[in-house]
Amino acid sequence: MYSFLLIGQSNMAGRGKIDEVEPINNNRLYILRNGRWQNMFVPINPDRAFSGISLAESFADSVSKYYGADIGLIPCADGGTTLEHWKKDDLLYTNALYQAKLAMRTSEIAGVLWHQGESDCADGKYQIYKEKCTEIFEALRSDLGLNDQPFLVGGLGSFLANFDDNGKNYPFVNSALKEMEKENDYIGYVSADGLTANPDNLHFNAKSLREFGTRYFEKFKGMNKIITKNSEKFDANLSSMELL
Repeated sequence: MYSFLLIGQSNMAGRGKIDEVEPINNNRLYILRNGRWQNMFVPINPDRAFSGISLAESFADSVSKYYGADIGLIPCADGGTTLEHWKKDDLLYTNALYQAKLAMRTSEIAGVLWHQGESDCADGKYQIYKEKCTEIFEALRSDLGLNDQPFLVGGLGSFLANFDDNGKNYPFVNSALKEMEKENDYIGYVSADGLTANPDNLHFNAKSLREFGTRYFEKFKGMNKIITKNSEKFDANLSSMELL
């Protein structure tokens, strides 16, 4: 099984309305829960009571169908968090590291999905976004031994300009993410151009999250060095799925 670590804030956790899109039915998709793989269900990243559709669902579905592989998701995103919350050895970083290491006992991590930055649009934060985010990624790569695995980073939605005054700084965060892609071969930027929001002008709506997930997949497909097509079927009932 191949797995993907999901980190960032609420738009990675997913705030799409569940009843606004058709469910994804693919029995080769799994979520890590309590150290074991369970068939994927929604919400996959219940960081809040109002969690919903996530971009990771359509991403995993696309990867699974294209490569003929079982795909596991490792949900660690947490809403409202800044880069300070994700720095090395802080609680969220430590949790993501722990969950990833558990997943690595029964799967091979094929990439990291990141969406974060809304909370760093404030003045004084977006100016150092690239530096701080790069430090986090380098630490994860080192701590998890992720040498060839891509880190996919999604852009912030233009609708943030209508959320509050800080939201108008979203282009600076996107510019930082694009610069990171140019400077690091393992980082891939995924555009959010044209995607739309829930009425809050903060969170992508369910339809856009489905589209965003396919965009993440297209970026991954161009960077992937791990998964081969027609991967062997993994039996979720095997005892090897258990973390002993």
